[in-house]
Amino acid sequence: MTVKSTYTETFPYRIGVDVGGTNTDAVIVDTTLSGDPANSIVAANKSPTTSPSVTDGIKAAVQSVLVKSNIDRRHIASLAIGTTHFINAIIERDERHLSKVAVIRLSKSFTREVPPFSDFPPQLRHIMCGYCTQVDGGLQIDGSIEASVIESQVVEECAQIRQRGIKAVVVSGVFSPLDHHFHQEETVRNIINRELPNVSVTCSSEISNLGFLERENASILNASIHRFAQKTIREFRMAMKSLKLQCGLYLTQNDGTLLRAETAARLPIRTFSSGPTNSMRGAAYLCRLYTSAGNNSPTAIVCDVGGTTTDVGVLLPSGYPRQAVGDVSIAGVRVNYGMPQVESIGIGGGSIIRETKDGRLTVGRDSVGYAIKTRSLVFGGTTTTATDVMVAAGGKLDIGNPKLVAGISQDTIAKTQAIIKKECERICDLMKTSPDPLPMILVGGGSIICPAQLDGISEIIWPPFHDVANAVGAATARISATVDLVQNASNQTAAQAMQNATDIAIKRVIDAGARPDTVMITEKESLPLQYIDHQVRTLVKAVGDFSPSRVIMEHWKEEEQEQEEDGPLANGHPPIKTAQQVEQHLEESIDIDRYRPKIVIDPKTGAKTWMVSTIDLEWLAEGCYVLGCGGGGSPYPEMLKLRQHLQQGHELRIIDMESLETDARIYWAGNMGSPAVPAERLSASESILAMETMMEYNNHESFDAMIGIEIGGSNGLQPLTIGSSLHFDRPVVDADWMGRAYPNLWQVIVAVQEKNQILPCAIASGDGRALVMTKSPDDKLIDQTLRAPAIEMGYYVGFCAKPTTTGLVRRWAIKNTLSQAWRIGRCIARANRANTISTVTEQIVEEMGGGESAKILFRGKIVEVERRLFKGHSHGEVVIRHVSAEADHEQNNIAAGLPAMAMGGELRIPFMNENLFARHRRDDGSEAVIAAVPDLITVINSANGKALGIGEYRYGMLVNVLGVACSPVWNNNKSGLRAGGLAAFGYDDIEYRPLGTYKEPRSVIEEFS
Repeated sequence: MTVKSTYTETFPYRIGVDVGGTNTDAVIVDTTLSGDPANSIVAANKSPTTSPSVTDGIKAAVQSVLVKSNIDRRHIASLAIGTTHFINAIIERDERHLSKVAVIRLSKSFTREVPPFSDFPPQLRHIMCGYCTQVDGGLQIDGSIEASVIESQVVEECAQIRQRGIKAVVVSGVFSPLDHHFHQEETVRNIINRELPNVSVTCSSEISNLGFLERENASILNASIHRFAQKTIREFRMAMKSLKLQCGLYLTQNDGTLLRAETAARLPIRTFSSGPTNSMRGAAYLCRLYTSAGNNSPTAIVCDVGGTTTDVGVLLPSGYPRQAVGDVSIAGVRVNYGMPQVESIGIGGGSIIRETKDGRLTVGRDSVGYAIKTRSLVFGGTTTTATDVMVAAGGKLDIGNPKLVAGISQDTIAKTQAIIKKECERICDLMKTSPDPLPMILVGGGSIICPAQLDGISEIIWPPFHDVANAVGAATARISATVDLVQNASNQTAAQAMQNATDIAIKRVIDAGARPDTVMITEKESLPLQYIDHQVRTLVKAVGDFSPSRVIMEHWKEEEQEQEEDGPLANGHPPIKTAQQVEQHLEESIDIDRYRPKIVIDPKTGAKTWMVSTIDLEWLAEGCYVLGCGGGGSPYPEMLKLRQHLQQGHELRIIDMESLETDARIYWAGNMGSPAVPAERLSASESILAMETMMEYNNHESFDAMIGIEIGGSNGLQPLTIGSSLHFDRPVVDADWMGRAYPNLWQVIVAVQEKNQILPCAIASGDGRALVMTKSPDDKLIDQTLRAPAIEMGYYVGFCAKPTTTGLVRRWAIKNTLSQAWRIGRCIARANRANTISTVTEQIVEEMGGGESAKILFRGKIVEVERRLFKGHSHGEVVIRHVSAEADHEQNNIAAGLPAMAMGGELRIPFMNENLFARHRRDDGSEAVIAAVPDLITVINSANGKALGIGEYRYGMLVNVLGVACSPVWNNNKSGLRAGGLAAFGYDDIEYRPLGTYKEPRSVIEEFS
């Protein structure tokens, strides 16, 4: 096959195909009639999806529309296919289609503590993990080099990969998305291609941006499915050849735009979530939205009703779907690439209608699904479905035999319609970011069940060809290009940096085949990097219409039929072991309510000791993030590292402060700097090296216990890392110096209340550099003084302070905060297990001591986020608009929960690395501050019950805001309020009013010993 570009305007037709779980839809669109969508659909077809090969179904669907349309095939510009084929292979853990992967990391000093596949589900790890290694390389966050690539190291690893018969390799470099000068990943790929010419190589920087583990995970998934993607796309091409099609072959990608088949075969992960996007883009086209001929509606809801579920998304003014925010996972693997935000309800055309003995009526969640034409009443079956009720209600519905549903009572019809109406209104309201009515576009084969009117919806649009909207979206997809880069803002303004990124995006999209006169910018975002001066991350997406004058034509050779490698190790798996024979090694599910932490008596000290398990560790991490109040960095990488300690047989121990000997020597240490750094370098050994430096300076051979700087964020777990039997083998005191997270070192309570408690101190880089600071006239100057060397050390360092005493710990430390984090994490785990996420904030409130000690401050959706950088700290404000908790469906038996402290209007939360205060602005314009530091303010993601860091605040997220009373060491004395209250952040004019009465957390050791 050869490919060439043809510059002519004689290619008006575009074919779109969508491969669904039940049906494969195909359409032909005449682009010269795009101003009249109904007439532009030349032909449409819906046929069953074929299995195991979807290609047969695609071929049949395309053949059907070609016959129906009778168009000249030489005038077809493109064939675009949307399929979930690749992601399904991963979700189903189909070993026949997944290859073993070798991972080569580039970093001399970092990431070893958290190896590849650390957070993969066991079965998927078993299938995909082939070989993992690390060679010199990597960058710092400012783009400078950590270490150069050494060719001989890479060549040596190639020999290991060859020996294992692995055909898929991932190259993953620290801060590789910032590598615009050294091109380390590309250099290593070139070496691998030279040494192993038959091996495919995925560079992580091609897959996604900052966030090392998630980027590497996505790259592994991409590499594992790569061989299957090549085979599938080769089959697509052979189907085109048999249909005598010479147009360009494309796949639709996650953002609803086109991806050349060659690129899709190399980067199949970009197609994983194309289905919902195609539906929304098809709906926009059919309704003439976001075109020069359309009405340019600023925002519209798209409701895709299938046989079992209804999926709802939002089209933004750009004409593209609003993107999902928060955690994204594929088959249990965390990744960081974009996909559309879609909310679903368990109601569709095949939903089963039941009436209980007490007269209540239910709609779904089970459905007859694809068997609707045999099981539902209107088609002669015996099961009452939502479609049956709509036909019985009357109207112009040409479905089945209406006489067969004449026996459905008016009461059943009324109740069913009321439930469907309420559910549709609820899900639409959750997707909106303001109470203003929006138009809704109905698509999908089950859309007949939707009411003609909905509260909060200005109009309901039911376009022609609504049942093949996904295929229409594929046929009319546009070209896109995304730029996501970190720029130096010291020699340009933020606006100039954004313009530079915009210019690059426009050039890229035109080079990719977009008509220059149609290019528009659909997304723009500027994110300052926390703690790092003059560095700004700019994200820009440009899209443009597919250019018919730049059509790619496929020319087939008669003998073309690439041969597959079917040898014994074609994908790294012995062929005798099928997918069904793979041992799963799945982790056992625990009973959360019956789980008891392991408490033992230390044989050396006689102290009751909590032996931390992997379950404890996961709960501690979730709780630490909640107590971080938006700051402190994610504890996730630290949790993964500690989980490795436990799996290797090491011990993590916690003791109560009462167990300390009166003359105990207690060290405290942690990390300081930009949270963006450990997100790339993972959790390295910076704090360990700082401890060693400080102990050497003090001539200390040993110590008795560790205590945490702060319980909030990643530093909450640092004492466990240092105290692990892998390192110093010392217990950690169930307490810390903040009871939360604060942005400054001088805000540890022991330094606030007592003089000379920090110096001398040490910092260490993790790559061999360290220094000791011995004097300062003011604790506040310590942060400023350490800032310059910390920048030179990579913007993130380990820190160790002057050891403390038992007396000071008992006098000032916030007690039992590890127990508190554990209990919060248990609440989140229980809510996820029991499907009670809607009330997880209420459960946390109860665990924290009830309504006197903690409160739900507000419920709503994030509608605005402002960020700026000042003296290394991330400043800004998040605005949350009210959403009622009463939207939950009574049919699901979900309680509305505790009333929020503030209702209506909006809540504004200014932050400086952590959330500072919550100002409620009522609907009448009046304002009141309802919570402020030193009390804790945390934003909880309503979708999963987990805390959000300030860097994770995104437009459209549904959240609960939690407030918790602080320890009296902060608010019952002037020193505490002066250092930890609003005055410390420049808000002298706001009067502090305690949120409630602090309740000391109960010790896990006390409860379970």
